[in-house]
Amino acid sequence: MAEPAALSVTLDELPTVAGKGFGPSAWREVTQDEIDLFARVTGDHNPVHLDPDYAAKTPFGTTIAHGLLTLSLVVPLMAEVFEIRDAGMGINYGLNRVRFPAPVPVGSRIRVSGEVSQVTELAEGLQIEVPVTWEIFGGAKPACVAELVLRYYR
Repeated sequence: MAEPAALSVTLDELPTVAGKGFGPSAWREVTQDEIDLFARVTGDHNPVHLDPDYAAKTPFGTTIAHGLLTLSLVVPLMAEVFEIRDAGMGINYGLNRVRFPAPVPVGSRIRVSGEVSQVTELAEGLQIEVPVTWEIFGGAKPACVAELVLRYYR
């Protein structure tokens, strides 16, 4: 079966794509520099993310990305394969469900794919629910599965 490709639509076309998939994005390596920067920005200094000696003694064997870093990488990854061409503004309205089934070891490559599962008309725009999966190259389980709730306005 062929993998889904990029999904690029206008706001008027968006209601017609419920049930359509997109992706996968290109692979993106998660580096220790990114993990360190995320720790500095968020104040999450758990040694499993930052200290290779400590992390080597854990079941992961190496440092791992913060789950919330993995989640936030949806923005650049999804931008490669999902576009609303004429939206004046798009916002992250929330998340219905998030899980982190597998850790992302430093140096791993991840990518995302998803589906527009629901489109709801709002007085001022459209809201979509988008289940997304973060795959780890060579991994048996996904790094993250989440249902994004996004809003688009003219």
